[in-house]
Amino acid sequence: MTINEAQDELIDDFELFDDWDSKYEYIIDLGKQFPALQEQYKTEENIIRGCQSRVWLNAYMDGDLLKFEADSDAVITRGLIGMLVKVLSGHTPEEIASADLYFMERVGLHQHLAQTRSNGLASMLKQMRAYGIAYQAAN
Repeated sequence: MTINEAQDELIDDFELFDDWDSKYEYIIDLGKQFPALQEQYKTEENIIRGCQSRVWLNAYMDGDLLKFEADSDAVITRGLIGMLVKVLSGHTPEEIASADLYFMERVGLHQHLAQTRSNGLASMLKQMRAYGIAYQAAN
């Protein structure tokens, strides 16, 4: 699945809900279903700065593809990072670094999340793009 196909799938999922209470519940459900990160990766160096909750992001290359694993101590934040992992993980560093991520705007995340959560989401995305740039430069 391409980055845009994954984004379009998330947009379609959010369109199933009529109100933001239901959409928040969906994000929380995503967080509950998101696989936990192994404890060995919950380190200070994997913490994403700028998030209200603690968020860990582990990035690694699998062949030519950059993959992400993540976790958070807040279930709604787990849902948010889970969406980013779903969209970006398993693509080339070049694709990740240059991806046009439109799903957050289309589903209204920035308008409906608290400012601190919205800032945290931006920090998560920034770190994932930074990994894309770093692994792109390493190859």
